[in-house]
Amino acid sequence: MASRWMSHEASREKHAGTKGSFSRAAHAHGESTSEYAHQKENAKGKVGKKARMALMFSEARKHKG
Repeated sequence: MASRWMSHEASREKHAGTKGSFSRAAHAHGESTSEYAHQKENAKGKVGKKARMALMFSEARKHKG
């Protein structure tokens, strides 16, 4: 069930034209995506939501294989 939810979110972001926007923002601040996500995970709004989603995807990647 969780894998379907994640694939839906990834495809939704791709079709919204925002794919890669979080990593671009992180690199613009001179940080890695992971560092930026940990820094912004408690932020409100879209930035916080994207940060929490980035952290969830990174955890899922660890448990996949």
